Parts: sequence; C-alpha cells; structure tokens
Amino acid sequence: MKIKVIAVGRLKENYLKEAFRYYRKKIKNHDLEIIELPDEKAPENYSKQKIEQVKKKEGKKILSHIEIHSYVFALDILGKNYTTEKLKKSIEKANNRGFREIVFIIGASNGLCLEVLQRAHERISFSPMTFPHQLMRIILVEQLANIK
Repeated sequence: MKIKVIAVGRLKENYLKEAFRYYRKKIKNHDLEIIELPDEKAPENYSKQKIEQVKKKEGKKILSHIEIHSYVFALDILGKNYTTEKLKKSIEKANNRGFREIVFIIGASNGLCLEVLQRAHERISFSPMTFPHQLMRIILVEQLANIK
C-alpha cells in the first residue's frame, strides 16, 4: 500500500533529519512518499483573518497533492486520540475498502484550514499536547514503522 505524508515546512536541523531517516528505514511494508511544501510566512502579530488567509494558501497546496481515491488522515490537535493499534486498524480498513493510497497531512504551526479538515476522512491526534510540526513528522513515521 502507498502511504503519502504531506507536510508543510521542511526539516531543518540535522538531528531531526537523522531521526526521520532512522524511522523511515524501518518502514518495510509500505511504499512511503514524503511531500514537503513551503510554509507561508505568518508573523505572530498577524490578525486571525491574515492567519486564515495563510492557512488557505497552504491548504490549496496540500489539496493539490491528494488524489480522489486517497484515504486522508489530518493530524489535528482537536482530532480523536489514536493508539498505535487503532491507527493500524484504520489503515487496514481503508485498504480493505479499496483506497489506493493513505495520506497523512501535517500542517504548519497555525494548523490546517477548514477545507483540508473537511477533505479528511479522519482527524487524528497523537496527544492533547502541542508538538512542533517538524517533530510530529518524526512521531508519525515512527508510528508507521511500528505498524506491521
């Protein structure tokens, strides 16, 4: 099965890149594609309206990489909490339903726009805590490596 991770922003620090490569090598059962999209600049003093505009720009880029026959998971702090086993079962269920690929979306620090969240079949959270989106990519790949 093909798994695609669409992430806004790049891994910048070498220690993050190294951790990501380590867990990616452990993924044996799936074809994994990583799409890194540039994040839009959004200074902290932006109004809520400006931040929504930034999220919509990022959202257009994200949606352009999702096929019609993809099963989509949006990583969202307000999503349902998943265990590794529940994630595995959701992926298996999507595969059994005939979806061609599984897509995981990781937004930038301001989150995902409504259009992306609506495109998702499932909104998932790995924790009620907030993690940097770069670290979240490593956590996601580590979880995918543990799904046998």
